[in-house]
Amino acid sequence: MEPYWMMVLEIVITVILSYEVYKLHCVTKSGAVACLAVGVFLSVFGSASAFFIMTFFVIVSFFATMKDIDKKIAVGLQEGQFGERTWKNVAAVSFPPVLITVVHFFSGMDQATYVISFLTSVVVAGADTIASEIGVKDPKAYLITTFEPVKPGTNGGVSKKGTIVSTIAAFVIAALGWAVMAQTLHWAMLIPFVFGVFGNLLDSVFGALLENRGLISKYTNNWSTELISAILAGLFWTVIS
Repeated sequence: MEPYWMMVLEIVITVILSYEVYKLHCVTKSGAVACLAVGVFLSVFGSASAFFIMTFFVIVSFFATMKDIDKKIAVGLQEGQFGERTWKNVAAVSFPPVLITVVHFFSGMDQATYVISFLTSVVVAGADTIASEIGVKDPKAYLITTFEPVKPGTNGGVSKKGTIVSTIAAFVIAALGWAVMAQTLHWAMLIPFVFGVFGNLLDSVFGALLENRGLISKYTNNWSTELISAILAGLFWTVIS
């Protein structure tokens, strides 16, 4: 557990950021409350490094969301009315890393497995957000299961631009996360990257096969692909270590 003064500082930062992203129309009131809840959970049950990585993800995601927002609104590809996220969006992407953090706090999960699982969930969330917000501007999108051309923004649709940018983002988040949380140079940092990219693609597969058929919501798609990838990454590390 972090020192009490650190937890208080993190909660204060969370309050300020939650208020600011609400003022910037990045989240609704419910979204801001959800952001606050996530920050409090990570402050109490996590570490300063986990809090930093999650905060970094939130900031990058909101920048990606607001980039060229006018063009997205013009063609109806924005989230909400002005690109804002509700509590459902926040909960869907934050549930896995928060769950992993709480499990780590109350169980005997070793630190390396926690770092790999936590980072993988954040990498999936980051890569998926970047792929959606940047890739949606690529006019050439293809359904991941059949590769037939589809309209940008279609569930299960992937594009060259979105795939390249999201893969780069996945590596940056994994590398930065590993540097901050593990504070070492080790090939294991590639595990969150690889499984993060896998999770991002799995999100598209679920979108094409399940979400388009109304079997799951986009929120279920988000948290389930994050959690599946995080569990697989953790199991992979457990087996080879």
